Amino acid sequence: GGIYARAVTRFVIDAPTLVHVVAEGIEIHPGHQLVAPAFVRSHALALLLDAVRRGDMDEATALECHTRITTLTIRVLGDRVSRRTAWRIAMEQGWPSTLDAEYVALTMLQADALVTIDDDLAARAAGLVPLKPVGALSAP
Repeated sequence: GGIYARAVTRFVIDAPTLVHVVAEGIEIHPGHQLVAPAFVRSHALALLLDAVRRGDMDEATALECHTRITTLTIRVLGDRVSRRTAWRIAMEQGWPSTLDAEYVALTMLQADALVTIDDDLAARAAGLVPLKPVGALSAP
């Protein structure tokens, strides 16, 4: 800490990116903080179940990924202001759901950039918030 402490970079990550991070064993740089909506771990668990049902992942691997998800340090947020902001974004942008909008709202209110491997979310968020590739999570 102290006067020379480097500023923390805050990245919002979505559930597909969270699953990717743990499945690929990506190390998060200690100068970065992960931020996500409160539902992100439940959504990630649902994605793991989908992967097992599709035959893309065996159950043991999925459950190991889930264990890593629960131990990964993520600042989960879901206050009224961010939910209202998500509502406004979804309404203004004509998005089908507020879920993607929550990632964008959190990025606007609490973070430096959004990291997503979801091309649809990236396309929607482009122009609204800064986007960074997954590699940014492990880079200084």
